[in-house]
Parts: sequence; C-alpha cells; structure tokens
Amino acid sequence: MTHVAPSLKTSRLDFDDNDNVRSLCGAHNEHLKLIERRLGVQVGSRGGQIVLSGPDGERVKQAEVLVRELYDLVVSGYPLYLEDVDQATKLAGQSVPLKEIFGDTVYVSARHRVITPKGLGQKRYVQAIRDNDIVFGIGPAGTGKTYLAMAMAVASLIERKVKRIVLCRPAVEAGEKLGFLPGDIAEKVNPYLRPLHDALFDMVDYEKASAFIERGTVEVAPLAFMRGRTLNDSFVILDEAQNTTSEQMKMFLTRLGYGSRAVITGDVTQVDLPSGRASGLLEVQKVLRGIEGIAFCSFSEVDVVRHPLVQEVVRAYDAFDAERKAKAEERAPRDAVRAAARPPDGNDA
Repeated sequence: MTHVAPSLKTSRLDFDDNDNVRSLCGAHNEHLKLIERRLGVQVGSRGGQIVLSGPDGERVKQAEVLVRELYDLVVSGYPLYLEDVDQATKLAGQSVPLKEIFGDTVYVSARHRVITPKGLGQKRYVQAIRDNDIVFGIGPAGTGKTYLAMAMAVASLIERKVKRIVLCRPAVEAGEKLGFLPGDIAEKVNPYLRPLHDALFDMVDYEKASAFIERGTVEVAPLAFMRGRTLNDSFVILDEAQNTTSEQMKMFLTRLGYGSRAVITGDVTQVDLPSGRASGLLEVQKVLRGIEGIAFCSFSEVDVVRHPLVQEVVRAYDAFDAERKAKAEERAPRDAVRAAARPPDGNDA
C-alpha cells in the first residue's frame, strides 16, 4: 500500500514595513519558532512576507489570524516580547482580539515596560479590580495575581485615586521551621514580605519606591499589624491569603474604610497553616459569594505567565491530587465495612 503524504495548506501574508516584521519575528525568529511549536504549523519569513503551512487548514487559519494581530500590535507601538507571543498562542482560535487584552495598559513601569494583561483571565481580573471595591484573585503560582494587583495599586496612587498603598501578608513559613530570626521586628518580618517589595521595586525606580516607604505612602506589613486599624483612601493588597485563618480573613476585610479598595490573592492548593486549621480563603468564597461590589476571579494553569514548564508542573500536580482524591474516595466504603466487621474491644464474658 502506498503512503500518500497529506497535502499542505499554505498561507502567505505580505506586510508593508520590514522593520515591523523583524519585531514580529523576534531575535533569530524566536517568536515564529514559538508559534510553530504551539500551533503545529510551519512558519517562515522573507523580507516583508510570512509564510504559514501545515496539513491542518484550521490550524493554519488560526496561525494566520494570530500573526496578523501580533503585527497590528507591533504597528501600534506595543513592545512585543517572547512571553507575549507565548500567551497569545493560548488565545488562538478563541475569537478574542489581542488588542483588547494586550492593549489594555495598566501601568508603565520605571523601566518603560508596559504592564498589560497577558490573557483573558488577567483581563477579567483587571476589569474586576476597576469595577469592584473588594476582589479575590485565586489560582496557581505564576498567574500574575499579585503583580497585576500591585500595578493597579501603583497606577491608582500615581493618578491620586488613593493616598497610600498598604501591602500585607500572613507571616506563615512555607513548610519550614526557620526558628527565631535575628534583628528588630522590621528585620524579622522582612523575609515574609520580600515578594511584595520585589514587585514594587520592579515598577517604581528604587529612589522613588524608597521615598514612598519612608513617608508611609507605601506600607508593607504583616497581617497581624492590621488589627484595630481603619484604612481610608487606601489600596490594600493581602497576598498569600490561603494562609489566613477564618478569624484573620474577617479581621482584614473589616479594616476597609471610605475611599478604599482591597485585592486579596492566594492559591488554595498551597496552604501552609498547621494541620487542622481551615484556610480563611476557602471559607470566604462560601460566605461572600454573590455580594454586590465583591468579585471572585479564578485562574488556572492556562493563565500561568512564568516559564512554560511552570504550567506543566501545575497541571501535573492537579492531576496527581485528583487521582489521589479519587483513590481515597474509592477506599472509604471498604474501610467503613472493615471497621463495622471488626469485633469490639474488651471481653464479653
């Protein structure tokens, strides 16, 4: 039997500006190579022409739409990075215009890096923060929950919508016992708050960020320091909220004063609380769901914007946890039958 190779579907795209095409292709055509891997098509370029081909006509069509939209972003002045192309490939075939997502500028950092949503989940999250006073961002690591909340907070401060930013998180160790830490109280809690510092200094130049902190315009503190306070005209971010207890979550939410808004972020699959303590982030979803002015945004591994392998790690752990839960549920009836058949302790005689 003679094997007949499938006929290739080909699309040729001609663009006017070779410089913009080079930006679209990336250094050493790395953007095009990524599109090839993600969409399963062949992509080549010569001058102002991009050639797409593959056995699947639908995939070639998706790649064509994607390349045209990426070119339009470059023409509009958007600085296209490899991670942008990576996220854009996840939206291929979903009929979601890239300009609506990548064109939604949240903030321009001190390094002139344009901070925008990188996917549909992040776009909804940013819009929810604009539209609501309390927003919960819940999902795995690397989905931009804290970073985008910080960008929205800094933008609100610069635009004088709020007078200060308050950043806090519970001081809970991630599965390790660090013992007593040296120094005064500020030095003791600093390791727990370092991720919030990093996000702030990534957006605002060092001198300006340091001045904000010295004047109290930006306050970084452990959650325990929030008790008894009322926060007016503030943008408040609670990070790692999965490590709050029910009491701490209620305490935090009742700190909010006039002219303030809060963003609470966390990953319910990474709870570091002692065994037997329920996560306040899990409980609050049942308590506050459906209240006007409060929004819940969920992220999945599709929204991960770190190294591509992070998405695979999250997906693998989710599958492993689901399999372990299914086995536990399968064993439960058998264990109950064995327990019922076991003779009682002690002598009946």
